[in-house]
Amino acid sequence: MKLRSRFALLMLSGSLLHVAASAQTAPAADAGNALTARALALADASEAQVIEWRRHVHQHPELSYQEVQTAAYIAAALAKMPGIEVQTGVAKTGIKAVLRGGKPGPVVALRADMDALPVAERNELPFRSTVKAPWLNSDVPVSHACGHDTHVAMLLGAAQALSKVRDELPGTVVFLFQPAEEQGPGPVASGAPAMVKAGVLDNPKVDVVMGQHISARAPSGTISYRRGSLMASGDVFKIALKGKGGHGSSPWTAKDPTLAAAEIALALQNIVSHQIDPLDGPTVVTVGLLQSGNRVNILPDTAEIAGTVRSLSQKNQKTAHDAIRLKAQKIAESHGLTAEVTIDTGYEVLVSDPAATQAVTQALETAAGPGKARESQPSMGSEDFGSFGKNIPIVFWHLNASPFADRNGAPNHSSEFVIDESALRVGVRALVGSTLAYMNRPAGGAAGVKVSQTQ
Repeated sequence: MKLRSRFALLMLSGSLLHVAASAQTAPAADAGNALTARALALADASEAQVIEWRRHVHQHPELSYQEVQTAAYIAAALAKMPGIEVQTGVAKTGIKAVLRGGKPGPVVALRADMDALPVAERNELPFRSTVKAPWLNSDVPVSHACGHDTHVAMLLGAAQALSKVRDELPGTVVFLFQPAEEQGPGPVASGAPAMVKAGVLDNPKVDVVMGQHISARAPSGTISYRRGSLMASGDVFKIALKGKGGHGSSPWTAKDPTLAAAEIALALQNIVSHQIDPLDGPTVVTVGLLQSGNRVNILPDTAEIAGTVRSLSQKNQKTAHDAIRLKAQKIAESHGLTAEVTIDTGYEVLVSDPAATQAVTQALETAAGPGKARESQPSMGSEDFGSFGKNIPIVFWHLNASPFADRNGAPNHSSEFVIDESALRVGVRALVGSTLAYMNRPAGGAAGVKVSQTQ
């Protein structure tokens, strides 16, 4: 009887504690819901301004690390937003802007890339680019064929909305306008690692970085996200073979690098089939260049092989790198040649942190509408955003914006790439809602604050 009484008392006290805790958290949840609803309404109200920003940036594209006018335009727009501290010239042409909320809380960074591509734009848009810029020793057409103009405009829209609720904001927001995402692997680092090296994740210390990428996939206005590996690493390898040239009539007097190059190119094809664990993450090794000689009767001194490695697994990425080096050097030795192998790791595997992603999934659905934010398959495409995630969580999603009602539009990097501008409102809502969902998430938990799914 005494045991039953004690058990009953324990159950009663536990229930009372639960009720008390619920009573304490309910006002906070209500306040979070009200703030989010107001911020999303402000995001919606910025649609016309966001489109105006986008069209200006679209019409004035600049290549990697040349985004001088783009950065000046962004800084001028940010200067009109109350409470935002702006720092320019970060990693050459980047911008770091800080909005300190009126309440304590996490530090959330939001990123947009700014650079354009050496691609001629082929459409009839009244604001299409006619800009040309120096590229590989000639003037070439430049356009925002990857949609970075929309990324800039949507992040400006999010900054404007959040600045208007700064007194109620439970945390700090860092806005990162990044140069040179399109720089690619090579001796000059692309924009994301350059900004990390410049210290953009410190002062204030960032807790999570979020970003998005637009595509012309259908249906427009939907969001695709993934918990875990989302986009592949992107590496470039080069193999320089050196031998001894000679005459085509007497190949035994030479050390011909051409045959060795062909053998290496074939040998690299079995890395994926025989040395990569497919269960750890898809991996692709591609030879895109093989050059040697310039006359049919002359055996050359040198040959060059180059290609790419893409992987959704850091382990498989390293395995592929090691195998490329070993095969190239050993095959070269067997032909009496030397091989110099260089591998430039430009883009890390982009791993969207599972817990942080879970914290914002409801916000993404609220931004797009019921059933319009869905988990997707990973992509073998690459994005340097993964560099922000070496020591802190990152969250990344794709915003679909096909200009057609029933099919996908042209892919990113195409001269015919066009997007549906009505999707930009969804992107601004996604940035604003995810920021507040992360700030308002329960202590020690991953769930975000739910709000009504207004459209």
